[in-house]
Amino acid sequence: MARFAMQVHGKRPLIFPKWVDALRPVVGGVAAIAPVYAIALLYYGGSPRTTDVGYMPEQPVPYSHEVHAGNLGIDCRYCHSTVEQTAHAAVPPTQTCMNCHAGIYPESPKLVPIRESFSTGMPVRWIRVHDLPDYVYFDHSAHVTRGVGCVECHDRVDKMETVYQAQPLSMGWCLDCHRNPDTHLRPLDQVTNMAWAPPGDRAELGARLREQYGIAPSEDCSTCHR
Repeated sequence: MARFAMQVHGKRPLIFPKWVDALRPVVGGVAAIAPVYAIALLYYGGSPRTTDVGYMPEQPVPYSHEVHAGNLGIDCRYCHSTVEQTAHAAVPPTQTCMNCHAGIYPESPKLVPIRESFSTGMPVRWIRVHDLPDYVYFDHSAHVTRGVGCVECHDRVDKMETVYQAQPLSMGWCLDCHRNPDTHLRPLDQVTNMAWAPPGDRAELGARLREQYGIAPSEDCSTCHR
């Protein structure tokens, strides 16, 4: 009866203390901001630009691209010999290293893993730097045989003592190039020349090369997600 009487007169017993009412705007604000914060955290925290750019693992052999590709001018295709024929740019076998180092610095302590690999037949466990997710298909040959230079994705590795990932390699980054390829194209004989510079306007040259090579980059999902 007492409870009924209080309801009739519009009064209810207090379940929480009055100061809880002051928290309602704060709780409402947090509830509104939290989803936005969580989405932003996942987007930027998990973005390849955040997690992969600058990735520079320590390799089992301190191989210097600056010395080999830069100072000595060794063409990329000498080591990555399949880049023009297959989807993957092959990691060179130990024999490729020994073609030179059987006579050049053959006793260097830095080359112990190479000599051991050559004598045992076990490959050197190189660590992949540019490692796309398994659900992404990328064909090196389709790009380098259409005038996309190595430097476009890998940057100036001829100036890197230790190779690192310089570009995000994200879907958006790839699509930007597919949508506007002209400024990323060069003559086929300059694909591995990282110091190449266009003789005139890059976009104008790229437009001519795009027409000459019959380039029409696909933006369909199945192109990269097969």
